[in-house]
Amino acid sequence: MIHFETSYAQLPESFFERILPIPVPAPELVQLNSTLAEELQLDTEWLRSSNGLAMLSGNQLPPSSVPIAQAYAGHQFGGWVPQLGDGRAVLVGEVIDVHGNRRDLQLKGSGRTRFSRQGDGRSTLGAVIREYVVSEAMTAMNVPSTRALAAVATGETVPRMKAHPGGILTRIAASHLRVGTFQYFLGRKDHDGIQTLADYAIDRHYPQARDTTDPYANLLERVAQQHARLIAQWMQLGFIHGVMNTDNTTISGETIDYGPCAFMEVFHPDTVFSSIDRQGRYAWSNQPNVGYWNLERLGEVLAVLMAEDPEDAHDEIENILKRFLDTFADEIFGGFAKKLGFSTANENVQDFVTKTLRFMAEQQLDFTLFFRHLTREADGNTGALHEQFGNVDDLDTWLNDWRALNGGSDIDAMKARNPIRIPRNHRVEQAIEAAEAGDYAPFHELTAALAKPFAESTDFSAYEKPAEPDELVHQTFCGT
Repeated sequence: MIHFETSYAQLPESFFERILPIPVPAPELVQLNSTLAEELQLDTEWLRSSNGLAMLSGNQLPPSSVPIAQAYAGHQFGGWVPQLGDGRAVLVGEVIDVHGNRRDLQLKGSGRTRFSRQGDGRSTLGAVIREYVVSEAMTAMNVPSTRALAAVATGETVPRMKAHPGGILTRIAASHLRVGTFQYFLGRKDHDGIQTLADYAIDRHYPQARDTTDPYANLLERVAQQHARLIAQWMQLGFIHGVMNTDNTTISGETIDYGPCAFMEVFHPDTVFSSIDRQGRYAWSNQPNVGYWNLERLGEVLAVLMAEDPEDAHDEIENILKRFLDTFADEIFGGFAKKLGFSTANENVQDFVTKTLRFMAEQQLDFTLFFRHLTREADGNTGALHEQFGNVDDLDTWLNDWRALNGGSDIDAMKARNPIRIPRNHRVEQAIEAAEAGDYAPFHELTAALAKPFAESTDFSAYEKPAEPDELVHQTFCGT
């Protein structure tokens, strides 16, 4: 049995809808994240029991649960939507982990709420598997992310472009507060709601802000710095979020929502995978610009708390966002410098990073393999890097420049920054297709392969390889 805390459910009723998950006919536990369960101080035996499965499927919740669907709004692809909210998810409660941190436990795919609009409130099993695989891989690559505690098949079919098996993901988050949560109250001119939410966010995530001269400006500063680091980490892995809407921009600084996301194979800065991103708004190279834009929207909300006339907060907000850009630049160049084995990111190294990315795009190189084979090259294992090139003279020219600037690679830093295995899109699709046919083995093996993405392993060497031409994934799709 789990004992839940319910701090968010103690906020005013305007913050959420109280609602029970809609039961499913034949729940089956597909995978339980035992390591995460232990971190959350949860009994894995109980979670695997019939009562545990009843909770993970939403069929029966513990007495301590106060299930709610959270209200939020947001800009989606730049267009304002005044009411979004949890249309297919229910927050069933909060737990305190082994580090003393409060964590949300949410069932995603648990049925309709008043925020569902025209949706059915359900999730496909494929969307559950995608989010489980990628969120856990991101965590293993040291990127702040929501987590996956369990994947459950529901025994239902869910209609999308065709019928798919249904699923429910148990998602764990530092919280589900978003920029869009703040926007929800600004859109209603509910300044008391904004203050209540801001105070809650500070108490939960950034209590140090209380000791500053302007806690609300400091809240914006801390959220901005978190996202500067987060977006830089995404880009250093070739990750494209795909739906960087304000409702998918967390106050905690965790990555959330793994719908039309993807990892690039062949590098190009303008790469887009999302089937609905027809203008390239959320392309790989545009993610810092979108992050800035989203944080501007948060600044618009917090301005009403920062000054009696929100216009008077403009200069301070602008300075906070300038520091976001400065931190992002430091993080992106510093991170790529480490990926290349440099100990510093001085001006010459920054120029070389820019040159290298241009070179990778021109040569149509696999993003992950280039950096990992370079790590092997620096460690004395030559040969693999050259196999990526049709014309090795181009590589030799680049390598000569790299060695001349380097003066001795930091191998440990390279190994810690350059994963061997990522959730390659075709592998995720293979796991989804197999699971939808009732075979969960590829899903289990893929999660095992990605649990230690920086470690050499002959057992999982097949997962290093890029897609064959007939396996390439050109588009990814939102789970709704």
